[in-house]
Amino acid sequence: MHAEVDHLVIAAASLAEGVAWCEATLGVVPAPGGAHPLMGTHNRLLNVASDAHPRAYAEIIAIEPGKSPSRPKTRRWFDLDDAELQAGLARHGPRLIHFVARVPDARAAIQALAREEHAHIDRGHLLEASRDTAAGRLEWQIAVRDDGQRLFYGALPTLIQWGPVHPVDAMPASGLALRSLHATHPRAPALSAALSAIGLRALQVEAGPPNLVAVLDTPRGPVTLESRGL
Repeated sequence: MHAEVDHLVIAAASLAEGVAWCEATLGVVPAPGGAHPLMGTHNRLLNVASDAHPRAYAEIIAIEPGKSPSRPKTRRWFDLDDAELQAGLARHGPRLIHFVARVPDARAAIQALAREEHAHIDRGHLLEASRDTAAGRLEWQIAVRDDGQRLFYGALPTLIQWGPVHPVDAMPASGLALRSLHATHPRAPALSAALSAIGLRALQVEAGPPNLVAVLDTPRGPVTLESRGL
């Protein structure tokens, strides 16, 4: 089993607010993204690939006004329907809340988490999604729980399996690079065991209050993004 950091998830109360935050905080304008009719969300994207995290990108995501998930009684991914999370975004602005890990076999990775000796984690079931881009049709399978929960305050990644085209293949350079990603959590041994089950070695975990921390090299120097338990 092998997993790599695929993308960071930065949530915003609105996409316009997310774009403004990106310009003010990172000093760059995010590239166009797209809409997700399956979940009633939309996004903007940033290439943050680096030697340590090749093909990594960042996603600024928000609920699309007036849109609901296409499937009845579906809760949006990444806890975006959670009232506490939305209240935190409204109070404090856009924030890193989660990340997604790329795996070659998402079904096998889900089963590995379910079998994990100390946690028996339900990472959700696979949903198939796609959208057309200038570089070709993006197709992916992503593991989403029925309740939309991220788990471990966002430090346990959502799992994704891409088709032949990956978003970074056509994403322009942004001047950003993901230097490091690490987490603290009160149940650090359980989180570490879950990450080991899917073969993700790129995330360092220590005991402490829930926090996911990404350090980005930017045109303005290093910038640290934190979830701070949201």
